[in-house]
Amino acid sequence: MTVRELYGMLEARYPRALSAEWDHDGLQCSRNPDAPVHRVLAALDVTEATVERAVAVGADVILSHHPLLFRPVGEIVADVGVGGRIVRLLSEGISVMSFHTRADAAEGGVNDLLAEMLSLSEILPFGDGMGRIGVLSSPEPTEAFARRAAEALRAPTVAFGDAGHPVHRVAVLGGSGKSEVGAAIAAGADTFLSGQLSYELLNEAPELGINLLEAGHFYTEAQLPRLWAKELMSYGVEVEYFDSCRVRTIG
Repeated sequence: MTVRELYGMLEARYPRALSAEWDHDGLQCSRNPDAPVHRVLAALDVTEATVERAVAVGADVILSHHPLLFRPVGEIVADVGVGGRIVRLLSEGISVMSFHTRADAAEGGVNDLLAEMLSLSEILPFGDGMGRIGVLSSPEPTEAFARRAAEALRAPTVAFGDAGHPVHRVAVLGGSGKSEVGAAIAAGADTFLSGQLSYELLNEAPELGINLLEAGHFYTEAQLPRLWAKELMSYGVEVEYFDSCRVRTIG
């Protein structure tokens, strides 16, 4: 399998038509798209540590959720920011491909995985089609649901705002979901879990009438590269999952 073939296979699963119009992902960096792929490093982010790990394990491709080239690059200079990573990647012959909002919206993507991990059923898209909404088999107190979510997502903390009613119909959106609280309410959710909300929103949960949970941007999306690491093995490619999160909590 070549870099180009691997990208084509994944693009068929996560078509660009599903991407948000502001998004920038795809085959982002490749010295030779026709080079063979023997080893892939799957990660949420293309950090400097991710690049170093890819070099160390001899990866031909970094497969990420968050794009390497999400914002304009002002300079491409060795050892300086994203531009420095590009120089290193090209010099080492490592390609980067990223699947971002299209992998949020796609069937079997970030938010379907998130709903599955939280034991939701009757799952449907909500809002702009990226989020998912489903139901629990039986209602749970908000704090109990928050504890179960932390365990399921391997999250060190889950902050929540309790609206004063049980959790039953749950909307989920991996990553940053602050702008979708209204859509979750409109979809009939009594609870909304996302990676990033805000203190102000969590504090207003009783007034908004919806339980709100913030489980961490990384922890609500990391299941996707973990899935890639398992699935690509069946194509005869060696794959390693790399934990690219550098945010730590003490508690």
